[in-house]
Amino acid sequence: MGDLTREELKKLKGLLREEKKEILRHLEEAGAAEGESLADASGEISSYDNHPADLATETADRERDLAIDGAFRERLDAVGRALARMKDGEYGKCETCGKPIPYERLEAIPWTPFCVEHSRSPAEMAQPDTAAPAGSAKDEQPGLRFDDNAGAWRAVEAYGDSDSMTGR
Repeated sequence: MGDLTREELKKLKGLLREEKKEILRHLEEAGAAEGESLADASGEISSYDNHPADLATETADRERDLAIDGAFRERLDAVGRALARMKDGEYGKCETCGKPIPYERLEAIPWTPFCVEHSRSPAEMAQPDTAAPAGSAKDEQPGLRFDDNAGAWRAVEAYGDSDSMTGR
């Protein structure tokens, strides 16, 4: 199981079990309200006399709650997979490269199956970070990316930036 000690594994297993317990508690509480009608949830007898925006707000709130519950279910699945990897002796190894995941990362995100290097989405990893020409302002702004392959950077670069007086 990588380079993890028994004590570290015990602590991580405890963190995973605690996370699972918290998620199940949340989903149980959310499940009690899931079957409510919109009228019951809003506390109104009828939606007839309400402004349409009130109903829209209640609908948006319900959609948000469902999205949050979906994220909790995904996390619950990830926790279950981590516990299974622990049982199989595969816990703590990156699923992409097989290298040990540092304990500090596992302590922060105990359900992660990836090292930091492989934690980005496959779509991001497939995109080369070379869309702007070398020596351009992109080199000075590390967070700026134009990966649309349509020449957007060259079109924008022609107008200059706030630090230059060049451009049209």
